[in-house]
Amino acid sequence: MAFIHDDFLLSTATSRRLYHDFAASQPIYDYHGHLPPQDLASDRRFADLAEAWLEGDHYKWRAMRAAGVDERFCTGDAEPWEKFLAFARVVPQTLRNPLYHWCHLELKRYFDIDTTLNADTARDVWDEANRQLADMPVSVILRRFGVKLIGTTDAPEDGLEHHAQLAASDTLGGTAVYPAFRPDRTHQLGDPETWNGVIDAVGRAAGVSIDRLDDLFDALAKRHRFFHDHGARLSDHGLTHLPDVEPSQAAAEAVFDRARAGGPVDAAGQDVFTASMMNFFGRLDHAAGWTHQLHLGALRNNNAWALERLGPDTGFDSIGDERQAPGLRRHLGTLAGQEALPKTILYNLNPDNNELFATMAGNFQSAPTPGRVQFGSGWWFLDQKDGMTKQLNALSNCGLLAHFVGMTTDSRSFLSFPRHEYFRRVLCDLLGREKEAGELPDDLALVGGLVKDLCFDNARRYFGMALCDRD
Repeated sequence: MAFIHDDFLLSTATSRRLYHDFAASQPIYDYHGHLPPQDLASDRRFADLAEAWLEGDHYKWRAMRAAGVDERFCTGDAEPWEKFLAFARVVPQTLRNPLYHWCHLELKRYFDIDTTLNADTARDVWDEANRQLADMPVSVILRRFGVKLIGTTDAPEDGLEHHAQLAASDTLGGTAVYPAFRPDRTHQLGDPETWNGVIDAVGRAAGVSIDRLDDLFDALAKRHRFFHDHGARLSDHGLTHLPDVEPSQAAAEAVFDRARAGGPVDAAGQDVFTASMMNFFGRLDHAAGWTHQLHLGALRNNNAWALERLGPDTGFDSIGDERQAPGLRRHLGTLAGQEALPKTILYNLNPDNNELFATMAGNFQSAPTPGRVQFGSGWWFLDQKDGMTKQLNALSNCGLLAHFVGMTTDSRSFLSFPRHEYFRRVLCDLLGREKEAGELPDDLALVGGLVKDLCFDNARRYFGMALCDRD
């Protein structure tokens, strides 16, 4: 039997029935990710499997480094075949790492390749995948996987030209693409020169001269409306943690003035500025009917030497252990007290905090939206079998799984859509085992309906972004 077979990860008859009858045919609603809009608008074709599979993939780079592979085969100037062969040699060493499952699932779903990848099979896999990639532009990939919606992640100063191009064309057929507002750099004051460059760019995009904090708020509000006009209905915010500091216009203005003049900002100033900016963003999202996404807990760029040499987002990040409860409670509570709490998704990167996040979400639910505040899917280091299962269990134990908006890839790779299948198999196996153990009713329609909701329907109802009418 091939390693990736029809019943992969499905350990019971009921698990298999739930997956094949209720989950497998569901389309994909990938509401949050990092796919490059220019690749979507140009209907990119990949030159080879190294370009499609290894370019920008820090999961694979981390595994290669752990196996002693030289950096030039990860981010360096090695030839594409050399990089692929170096990775293929590492794949057998990834047993029990999620990469082993992901890689073989991707080879099967994109190229119908059943071969397990290693140094001996690398050339055959390379040749066959490259042959198929020649006729596999992005539009074909999206159609093959039934991707109905893609959410990208975009800076406030982005002109969204590629999104406008996609909205005016039939490039991707039945896949809708919408931007999401990611303003992190507008309140990161560690390097005043870099921050001032970001603020200048936001001002130019908004047609505003930014000399005071109110000017920045005005510019960001204009950009938020610009994103809304291009279909955006989500913001996204990545922080190690939310500061446990009361938002203060006066204190934030003083910090802004100091940073705008190029002066240094201490930790207390950074905290009050971030708290004030995040409160502003939450109120913007509430007024526009958006969803407010909070990705918390990543400790980024831990290797200073690698950061200087290779730059950010190259695989030197880890799970952080910051205290999450105080700042998260304050941020949500302040917005709720202002009657300005938007629909919100809380993404946790430290599994020790799963129940904390699940119960915090429960503190701020309100009519009329079911699951108004969500404990989001396992992400980054937790978007694997164990992480998904722990997230599902914490949400089920402390909240209502029935209203969960489900999986999103959070990915930079067009070969990552089988992550949805992976999640669905984990979900169906969990529910199937519990149904056979008598922990869930012997009602296939009831449990199967839950599966369908978690795969697609809940997200479609929750986010309010229109799907394409085209098939």
